[in-house]
Amino acid sequence: MRTLMNISLLFILFFGINLFAQEEKLDKYPEPVGGIEAIMKNVAYPKSAKDTGIEGKVIVKFVVDEKGNVSSTEVMKSVNDELDKAALDAIKKTKFTPGIKDNKPVKAEVTIPIMFKLS
Repeated sequence: MRTLMNISLLFILFFGINLFAQEEKLDKYPEPVGGIEAIMKNVAYPKSAKDTGIEGKVIVKFVVDEKGNVSSTEVMKSVNDELDKAALDAIKKTKFTPGIKDNKPVKAEVTIPIMFKLS
């Protein structure tokens, strides 16, 4: 539980700073349905990474389509294969509100960091 709280706190700190990187200006950027808690509940710290003390920040880039579905995921900054996979899995399981441009839902590219920190 303490580890989850640490992941949550670090995620919140980085979430506010770097959540969305977007080339095109949108009227409204995609957001996770249910807030950051929706992503956090989908993050599963791999047991083997915990056991070996692996920590770090995985930066994930992905596309949110006009219906809020995630596609085209890519790790921009890797920690290791296990944490990268856990970050990608968490993003893929999360539903987002689509980006809005001129009052229409549009595809939008999003980049977010997911922190893995042991207590």
